[in-house]
Amino acid sequence: MRIATRFLLPLLLAVAMPAHAMLKVGAAAPDFVLPAAQGGKELTFDSARARAHGPLVLYFYPAAYTSGCSVEAKLFADAMDDFEAAGATVVGVSGDKIDKLKRFSVSHCRGRFPVAADASLKTAKAYEATGAFSFIGFASRVSYVISPEGKVLFAHTDSGPASHVSETLAVVKRLQAAGKH
Repeated sequence: MRIATRFLLPLLLAVAMPAHAMLKVGAAAPDFVLPAAQGGKELTFDSARARAHGPLVLYFYPAAYTSGCSVEAKLFADAMDDFEAAGATVVGVSGDKIDKLKRFSVSHCRGRFPVAADASLKTAKAYEATGAFSFIGFASRVSYVISPEGKVLFAHTDSGPASHVSETLAVVKRLQAAGKH
């Protein structure tokens, strides 16, 4: 019992704790180019190219087809008309392989936005969106809104998926209302 407690308690605490977005508001957002999928088709996602059209909503999630990540993808898909109306591009990034994301981009994202494969977690590490389970290829649940100029305008971390959509959408709507996109 003592051994199980000694090893399981830290693991359970790590799972229960939310990730902490380390890039602060105002920080330079690292550019990245990753293989991605949208509507089942493979593409290359270039963050600098996406930002040229307006703010970028970049969300990291642990893994496709897990319960929270499935909910989050569906919520982003449901809100895509609002994100597009505010001039924002949305991309999800995980440590999954591209073949898995091709399927996920259809089943859960419904072809509404790309999901990118960061199998080495290099991009997640650059955004400090890795945590207790990065050793098994999982990114942390962290969302950013990045300006067209490449600055972090908003960073959000919460282990629950729902607030990531509502919080990032509120930010891009405020940017649109202020004429800053």
